[in-house]
Parts: sequence; structure tokens; C-alpha cells
Amino acid sequence: MAAMKPRTGDGPLEVTKEGRGIVLRMPLEGGGRLVVEMNADEASALGVAIKECVG
Repeated sequence: MAAMKPRTGDGPLEVTKEGRGIVLRMPLEGGGRLVVEMNADEASALGVAIKECVG
């Protein structure tokens, strides 16, 4: 049986390159984390969309 480790939503926003993908880990207000894996093109498109929204 595998050991159970506690998972917390605390921590900073993290973006790491893992293999050929880019992994975004974002803490959420209610606890937990949003984890999204994307390729380089998707990450670039996300960056452009965020910049357009922020101004």
C-alpha cells in the first residue's frame, strides 16, 4: 500500500518544464491547486490572452 501524503494548496504559483510539456500549478482561494499541462504554443497563447486582459 502506498503511503498517503497530505496535499495542501499553499505555495506560490509555479510553472515548470517537465519533459516536452509545461506544467502550471496555481493555488486556489478555497484550497487546493489547479494543475494544467500544456505545450509551448498553448503557453504562448495563454500569455498573450492574459496580457490582453490585464492591459
